[in-house]
Amino acid sequence: MAKSNADRSAKAAAKRKERGEEEIRLHCLPGTRQALADLMVWSGIEEQGEAITLMIHNLHGLGPRGALPLLTPPRHEYVIPENVSRKLKLAYRQQELRHSGDCAASSKI
Repeated sequence: MAKSNADRSAKAAAKRKERGEEEIRLHCLPGTRQALADLMVWSGIEEQGEAITLMIHNLHGLGPRGALPLLTPPRHEYVIPENVSRKLKLAYRQQELRHSGDCAASSKI
């Protein structure tokens, strides 16, 4: 007699539990999804889980010195435009003058 879908699902779930298998979910933006798709095409891998597992194990195999540069997110440097810098300096000076004027007035009291 053929097994029902429920029987097959229960057997697969028991096998996953026995092996200590865990589900990891990944939510990503379209650019990340496209990068994964490209990697899968380049390597001939058809399953996302297999591609991600291989990447994790290969990255781990590089050790800390090899893996850390690949795991360091890019940081963007923000340069304050000159006109904004001038306005900030002017605002700071005005605040300083107001604050020093407040201090002089309060010391006379």
